[in-house]
Amino acid sequence: MKNTVITIARSYGSGGRQLGIKLSDKLGIPYYDKDLIKKASEESGISEAIFGENDEKINKMPLFGMLKKHNKGHLASPGDPDFTSPDNIFEIQAKIIRDLAEKESCIIIGRAADYILRDYDNVIKLYFCAPFDNCIDRVIETYGGSKEDAKKKIKQIDSFRAKYYKYYTDRDWNDARNYDFCLNTGSMSYDKLIEIVTGYIDVKNV
Repeated sequence: MKNTVITIARSYGSGGRQLGIKLSDKLGIPYYDKDLIKKASEESGISEAIFGENDEKINKMPLFGMLKKHNKGHLASPGDPDFTSPDNIFEIQAKIIRDLAEKESCIIIGRAADYILRDYDNVIKLYFCAPFDNCIDRVIETYGGSKEDAKKKIKQIDSFRAKYYKYYTDRDWNDARNYDFCLNTGSMSYDKLIEIVTGYIDVKNV
């Protein structure tokens, strides 16, 4: 039986990360989120801090997308001036994502994994979103803080993710055409959402 890889793109506060964890438990397959940073650091020798600084964001370079285009597929080697550049950080993670997809069934959160694995036939690409008010409530419930703090954080993180995705894929992050299955998580419990998602996965794997 071939590996099944599930990629999850998610708006902040939609519960996508929690759904990934619950889906991992339900299906009995590994879940990769921040773990990718650790694996990329171990494989490359670049510190986790550098990967963390570039994790799904390009906010350090306001004109990043205007100054140059990403040289897709180019992986710099140690000693190369670009070895710790944002582009190479992306390519190192992309290599690890492809390696995982080739060797095991797993769930991969964010990091443009749906695009990186676009040519793989064993990938199910999911996108979770929710109305803004639902996202605010979930962020406060999960992390605490005020309503204004939650609003600011949602807008900032979604902006980071959208710009990151656009730069590395030339696609719009929230375009439903990028994914196999999109789901509004705002009006359902996690248990119901998992029931719907696993039902879809079962159909896809028939």
